[in-house]
Amino acid sequence: MKKIFYAVAVAILAILSTDAVAKDKWDADWKEKLMSEKIAFFTIELDITPEEAQVFWPEYNRIEKEIDKARHEIMKARKELSEAVESGKSSKEISAKLDKFFAAKIQMDKLDNSAVEVYKKVLPVEKVAKLYVAEEMFRRQYIHKLHNKKSE
Repeated sequence: MKKIFYAVAVAILAILSTDAVAKDKWDADWKEKLMSEKIAFFTIELDITPEEAQVFWPEYNRIEKEIDKARHEIMKARKELSEAVESGKSSKEISAKLDKFFAAKIQMDKLDNSAVEVYKKVLPVEKVAKLYVAEEMFRRQYIHKLHNKKSE
């Protein structure tokens, strides 16, 4: 009986770990595909020259990683704040969570402001403006694309 239990446990762990590896690969593939589409879209919309691209994309990728980390901090702080409120924590604890949440949002704003300055150094200001318009266009198109996939 003990051997059967052990064999079943090992089989379940093997299946779960395979599933986790497949999910990680899917996440990596999805992100890579999204970034490829984004690069193509921005290159066309901004009319980025090869010379500009050589300088712009490394900066853009670096900044996006920083912004992604800041987004995660905001989500984490929002979750902590929500849990503190829902669980009836003290006003002092809720205030601390609220401060943490807004500190994360302020950090995100600082990153956004510094990003504009970096982009202005590597692209003409018209293309920087187009970048922000293109980001919103890309986001909306991608949401629309995902929405249509779900309804199929």
